[in-house]
Amino acid sequence: MQIQDLPYPDPGVPDARSGPRFLVWLGRNQLGGQAKALAWGLLHFMSVSGLPFCVGFAVQAVVDRSGARLGMAGGLIALCGVGIALGDSMLHRAAVTNWITAAARVQQLLARRTALLGSALTRRVAAGEIVAVSTGDVEKIGWFVEAVSRFTAAAVTIVFVCVALVVYQPALGVVVAVGVPVLALAVLPLLPRATRRADFQREKAGHATELASDTVAGLRVLRGIGGEELFLDRYRRASQEVRHAAVRSARMWALISAIQVLLPGLLLIVVVWHGVNLAREGRITVGELVTVYSAVMLLTYPLRHFEEIAMAYSFSRPSAKRAARVLSLERATDGEGSREAVVPAGDLYDPATGLLAPAGRLTAVVCGDPDTAGVLAERLGGHAADSSALPSALVGGVPLDELPLDSARSAVLVQDKDPVLLSGTLRELLDVPASGDVSPEEALAAAQCGDVLDALAQGSLDAADPMDARITERGRSLSGGQRQRLALARSLITDPEVLVLDEPTSAVDSHTEARIADGVRSLRQGRTTVVFTSSPLLLDHADRVVLVHEGEVAAVGVHRELLHSEPRYRAVVTRETDDETAAHELGHLPELEEIEETA
Repeated sequence: MQIQDLPYPDPGVPDARSGPRFLVWLGRNQLGGQAKALAWGLLHFMSVSGLPFCVGFAVQAVVDRSGARLGMAGGLIALCGVGIALGDSMLHRAAVTNWITAAARVQQLLARRTALLGSALTRRVAAGEIVAVSTGDVEKIGWFVEAVSRFTAAAVTIVFVCVALVVYQPALGVVVAVGVPVLALAVLPLLPRATRRADFQREKAGHATELASDTVAGLRVLRGIGGEELFLDRYRRASQEVRHAAVRSARMWALISAIQVLLPGLLLIVVVWHGVNLAREGRITVGELVTVYSAVMLLTYPLRHFEEIAMAYSFSRPSAKRAARVLSLERATDGEGSREAVVPAGDLYDPATGLLAPAGRLTAVVCGDPDTAGVLAERLGGHAADSSALPSALVGGVPLDELPLDSARSAVLVQDKDPVLLSGTLRELLDVPASGDVSPEEALAAAQCGDVLDALAQGSLDAADPMDARITERGRSLSGGQRQRLALARSLITDPEVLVLDEPTSAVDSHTEARIADGVRSLRQGRTTVVFTSSPLLLDHADRVVLVHEGEVAAVGVHRELLHSEPRYRAVVTRETDDETAAHELGHLPELEEIEETA
């Protein structure tokens, strides 16, 4: 896999049982890239390790006054130089490719899991943790995957050099062969503590990210209630905790680095001291001493990769654990379904509540509890909570949970009460899978987006057409009502067989709401539409109004009839208090017609 071939046609099915298993699965899926990096790494490290032998050979040639051997040594040094340059360049290229392709695989897996779970994901995993996994954690996982091949090449090189030194000069080679493993393993006792500190830092960083995400998302509300400074102070404290944790973690890694500088220096002193004594006794030549000295000095280079792989694993293990946790989440129902991939048509029915939305009609649903309305809306779209044991909603008698995921979502589109606008131009926002029966102009007109287009045109000096005006991240430059109407227009363009809207006009004024009600009713003529609302303006335009009380359908009719006949419905729609309801039953309140006009 090359970078230009990304994204993967199929990123595969990950082993998400644990963080280490996930890392092993990633490495196993990149064996070709790992083999290339290992081959180039061996060329590079072997060329580096060959220099001491060439230098020692050259020194001995000078001592022996042999021009032929000196020339041969120069040729070998040049050959090693070519190997070093070529191996280093191609190793870097292969390693970066492994890093990017591993990160891309993880990002694709996370994106697919997010699309599969939908809104259920944020109910089970904090939004800040998802952001942390898809950004910083992905990079750390990629770092470990690409570091494995370089570490393997370094380890093979060290073993080769130690064996070669023992064969070349046993008296000094044995000292090196014994000392190098000590250098490599000396930091192992410190790694558990370093790992714990790194994990603690990641935990604090994840908490700070979650807090920052929540603060930014609710900044407009926080300013309105004067809570901005309170949340900012919380984030300051969280960020300071991250800083302290990072400093403690850095101290441990600095100690590990210091040990890996100190111990090789001590080994070098021992080798030189012992080698000088052997040379004075005539047991080794000057060239052999220079060779062993140079080899020990250059061994510190591959030894650094032991520290790097330990650091990469310590940082990537908690990241892989978080990624595996997200990737292990499953839908309540099988995404493949047990039925053929067809888009059903007909009445929408929820067996759990008894709610029926006739095909081709506009049905309004009134719930006294907004949370109940949200859960019911998701169940109507086949997005039931994972813990729910309730039966699936049916479209035309076909259970949504028995359909493949794509077919279920093509049949029923749910727009929740807080829809997200992605950054980009308005044209890109409205470029969604659609039937083609509804144009962007018609959808924008039905959603009463005329003033939104004017605002976008005025705010984008370089866009002559409002459709080319840019929308900032999550539509933060727009008001709540403007974002809500643009999201409604996006839903109307798709023209699904069944459209479920959860409080689509909660952030607009009554005059705009009345026009939206007319526009939606006209544009959705002949299509099934379900609107969760308690607004009299929308309810009065519905063909059928359903009151859901305590998880069951309590009344069915039209708005004006239910106002007269159903006290529970009237209490929700007109916001009556218990005292007002009792007074109305005693005839002490104005006529319902007056209440209705006021509403």
